[in-house]
Amino acid sequence: MEKQFKSLLEESVRVHGHLCAGQVLGVRMSLLGLREIGISDPKGADRKQIIVFVEMDRCATDAVQSVTSCSLGRRTMKFMDFGKMAATFVNLRTGKAVRVLAREESRGKAKERFPHFKSKYAAQLEAYKTMSDEDLFQVMSVQVQIRPEDMPGRPLSRVACEACGELVQDGREVRRDGVVLCKACAGNGYYTPENVPFCVERYAEKS
Repeated sequence: MEKQFKSLLEESVRVHGHLCAGQVLGVRMSLLGLREIGISDPKGADRKQIIVFVEMDRCATDAVQSVTSCSLGRRTMKFMDFGKMAATFVNLRTGKAVRVLAREESRGKAKERFPHFKSKYAAQLEAYKTMSDEDLFQVMSVQVQIRPEDMPGRPLSRVACEACGELVQDGREVRRDGVVLCKACAGNGYYTPENVPFCVERYAEKS
């Protein structure tokens, strides 16, 4: 087990670019989650049987991707912007799912283990390698409903936004009073177009 952890950590660091406490947490979180849902070969025989929901866009997510081989591009990794150091691992064959959450108190325990380290981050990096799963994580069995349009594979639908004309895949459109809109034109965009005549509010008034 220690040899496997070391090898996976080295690979994760290569992908991520540097060694940090988040990498250690992500690797150990993934090993625990996979074990709990009965996945032993995520990069081989089991690669089509797993989906992971990550709740943070931090270092640990790169580690989760490295260990599980799940990714946004394959639609086997789902990013849930909860801002929590947690991930949910789902076995698509059995339906078993567990959510693994990093315990906040592990930070303090790390400092207790390595009080001579001046940097708390250095203490966490070393402590997280050897602390027990029970000290590091909280594991809960959960149920996850995954819609057909969220599964890996070819798009199940493509519709054009009636405002901007851009195509929207897999049910991500917004239907408002019989009008099909993309999320941006429905007022939920993360960007604001410049020099574009269309205005969501004006469109809403006309509709």
